[in-house]
Amino acid sequence: MEEHSLDQVNLSAWEGRTETREGVIAPAQAAQIHATIGDPAQEVPKTGEAMPPLWHWCAFPPVCPLDDLAADGHPKLGGFLPPVSLGRRMWAGGQLRFGAPLRVGVPFGCRSTIAGVTEKEGKTGRMVFVSVDHELSAEGAVVIEERQDIVYLDLPTEFRPPAKQPMPEETVGRWTQPVNEALLFRFSAITFNAHRIHYDLPYASEVEHYPGLVVHGPMQAAWLMRAATEVTGRAPDSFTFRGVHPMLLIPGESEDMTIAACASEEARGLTLHTGQAGHRCMQATATWEETT
Repeated sequence: MEEHSLDQVNLSAWEGRTETREGVIAPAQAAQIHATIGDPAQEVPKTGEAMPPLWHWCAFPPVCPLDDLAADGHPKLGGFLPPVSLGRRMWAGGQLRFGAPLRVGVPFGCRSTIAGVTEKEGKTGRMVFVSVDHELSAEGAVVIEERQDIVYLDLPTEFRPPAKQPMPEETVGRWTQPVNEALLFRFSAITFNAHRIHYDLPYASEVEHYPGLVVHGPMQAAWLMRAATEVTGRAPDSFTFRGVHPMLLIPGESEDMTIAACASEEARGLTLHTGQAGHRCMQATATWEETT
């Protein structure tokens, strides 16, 4: 893809912007998160106990008045994030490095910085990529370093998914993950995410032209993190993920999704995938600094 310079001067003005926030996962909130994406074989972490990786995504919800939501349910742009004039917004992927675990009931802070704004021309038209760096600190130390990649696209006139990639055959672990409307609602609720593609089927199908409700990318990442931890017995030190095909809850079709973990000597860890109908939806790499 070639770089596209239209409006780049205006968008690049957002690079380097920062914001700081304070968050905490209270015990009642931990119970809600556990009931939605937690390992059912484990107890709910209590006050002072370590919480599983990625639960910090529930600590900084996009709180804004209803009048400040855009038509898609996201907060209107032009504050911290740049005002990209494209109708579809997606969390495309990210990468994280973990230090000490965050603990239930213990406050932590997050400093976020717009690391880059890049405009490109792809097969489906104009795309804008926004990279955001997050540094989370607790009890006087940095505990998570995260890069979040957001992509903006034009609203399509029809569903044009990327090419399907088959799920791997040789795995060290494989799980079935039931998905239904209640699960999508709960994950939207614990992250305070009002994006309508996850719960409003008429909007998802008639406006954004998906054939069903869209399963949250961050929830799929949480499944993969849980799988990596189950295979090795401890959470990874670093974790990268990206979506390769939307996972969809389509009326009348199977609600069971697949999670697969594969050994990876090259990555010194695991490659992991969520899948639907035999093809990949999200892929991730989990690595450990020491042999597990």
